[in-house]
Amino acid sequence: MDIIETRIDTKSDEYKKNYESMEALVSEMKEELRKAREDRSQKAKDRLASQGKLPVRKKLDLLLDRNTPFLEIAPLAGQGMYDGKIHGAGLVSGIGIVGGKEVLISSNDATIKGGATYPMTVKKSLRCQTIVMENRLPAITLVDSAGGYLPLQSEVFPDIDDGGRIFYNQAIISKMGIPQITAVMGLCTAGGAYVPAMSDETVHVKGTGAIFLGGPPLVKAATGEEVTADELGGADVHCRESGVSDYYAEDDAHAIAIVRSIVENLPPTEKARLPMHEPAPPLYDPKEVYGIVSRELKVPYDVREIIARMVDRSEFLEFKELYGPTLVCGWAYIHGYPVGILGNNGILFPDSALKGTQFIQLCDRRKIPLIFLQNINGFIIGSEYERLGITKNGHKMVNAVSTATVPKFTVMVGASFGAGNYAMCGRAYSPRFLWMWPNAEIAVMGGEQASGVLVTIRNDQLAKEGLPPMSPEEEEEIRGPLIASAKNESNAFYSSSQLWDDGILDPVDTRNVLGLAISAALNAPIRDDILGYGIFRM
Repeated sequence: MDIIETRIDTKSDEYKKNYESMEALVSEMKEELRKAREDRSQKAKDRLASQGKLPVRKKLDLLLDRNTPFLEIAPLAGQGMYDGKIHGAGLVSGIGIVGGKEVLISSNDATIKGGATYPMTVKKSLRCQTIVMENRLPAITLVDSAGGYLPLQSEVFPDIDDGGRIFYNQAIISKMGIPQITAVMGLCTAGGAYVPAMSDETVHVKGTGAIFLGGPPLVKAATGEEVTADELGGADVHCRESGVSDYYAEDDAHAIAIVRSIVENLPPTEKARLPMHEPAPPLYDPKEVYGIVSRELKVPYDVREIIARMVDRSEFLEFKELYGPTLVCGWAYIHGYPVGILGNNGILFPDSALKGTQFIQLCDRRKIPLIFLQNINGFIIGSEYERLGITKNGHKMVNAVSTATVPKFTVMVGASFGAGNYAMCGRAYSPRFLWMWPNAEIAVMGGEQASGVLVTIRNDQLAKEGLPPMSPEEEEEIRGPLIASAKNESNAFYSSSQLWDDGILDPVDTRNVLGLAISAALNAPIRDDILGYGIFRM
């Protein structure tokens, strides 16, 4: 492979201004992550301590193997929603190593509304289960939840992607033979009782852990019986009498030790094999990306400069370098894993879409994971390009992205607009994982473009009615609110709060995050039983 030769002048004013802009965004991101981890009321902390329970991060420290990474999923989910205090949607979730095995861990944070389930809590839980199923990762759940947040019960309970889907997925995960292990460290109320009941093995903490379909207040209202939570569904009830729980734990730390033993006792997983190379860092400092990425989305930069600071030895075998130049495709290694990379250097033209389609097919045939680096305003439009087949060729790329069977990973490094989001493996196209950089934006189109479209449509309507076009002031009444709304709802923080992605990354961390994600993905076989695509309009 050839080494990418950088053309970046790290002493230029443009580089320095870009660097400062990205550095500010990364600082903002880190502050939001700190709030999500640490901002809890003293009252909630004291209540947890008085019950003899461990904080959620301490639980993770005890559960994970020492000095191993933890790839947290959607830490900013729910940011700014509800009362602004449902950090991480009330869950801490991620991929870590327990007993030498990669697992998906999900734990209620009982210092947030007693671990109550909000709509975004459900969405995050379902996302975690998708990760479990796609990557065949054992699932560990640490439960301490007051149940569904009743004022929002209509958004938590009835639909196909609401709370009941969690238990449906548990049944499917069990059928797939993927281990599910639950530690009951607090309340498992109502439907939540099915989480431990539907797990392979359940650890139950005495005194604080309780499982019941109806809690003491409901039991009293329905039957008149007065009973404590422990009498109704504590560890003695379910370990000695009902058989719902399998292991009796004295406290949280003991429960975690038991969970570790259970995972260590699981049979080893035969991971999918890839033709590995000896890992090596890039030749260039990854932090130089701060100065490479333009501080304004409309200002282009060469995606090869990002690739050079992400892949092993900065080596890259570029595919069809002279054809379809607005899409850069090629092979490289990340932490020794072979990958096929597609990165945008402009909008997609008919030739670049065809190039992307062929490259995806090659990687899929060779079982090489795909990485999409999105900085895309969409497909080229206009009568000339329609005659050249942009719709037809774009469909081929979307088809190939949809049906590729190898693991796919997407990083939004800039714009993600319109159908370009689809062709470059947006969330709807099931990448195993998707992340954003703090400068990234996602929307049907940018605010300026969207407001321009609406102004044009309105002026066309006025012309048909024989009326003069809008005045500049009237145009601004349309443009201003739309641009402001787009700015608020297209940025990376809004996307992450809505769980449109799996988190916002410091660009410096992207290489390591991709390495962890590829490793996790290889717990599932790379399917080669379904090779082929849907109908291509030739």
